[in-house]
Amino acid sequence: MDNLTNNTAIVLFDGVCNLCNNSVQFIIKHDKKNIFKFASLQSAIGQQLLKTYELPTSNFSSFVLIQHNKTYTQSTAALKITQQLNGPIKLLYAFMIVPAFIRNKVYDVIAKNRYKWFGKREVCMLPSPQLASKFLS
Repeated sequence: MDNLTNNTAIVLFDGVCNLCNNSVQFIIKHDKKNIFKFASLQSAIGQQLLKTYELPTSNFSSFVLIQHNKTYTQSTAALKITQQLNGPIKLLYAFMIVPAFIRNKVYDVIAKNRYKWFGKREVCMLPSPQLASKFLS
């Protein structure tokens, strides 16, 4: 597991959340350097990574970024991801100057309402054969 997280940026996401799944699709589209791999928080590998990094295994309301053996959650994870993408989206990283407690209040409102606003799937997304290599299993 250590070798995987040393060499790869891993994004853990709520696999049944439409907003989260759309965010993963957006990251894949703008990840021209092929930095990111993905796993749902609910998957066996997602659960193992959460345990390894001593994060809650039943709270699916945050994106988690694992990179260089460090974990980032909530708005910090989202902004660190945008910083590494291609295109104008990387400008959002400027919001890191806003204190985390303020950024995370906004993040929490969106996370709390994500199913109501964006919908929910019955099962986790299955990647297409072309994208399967981007997902950990």
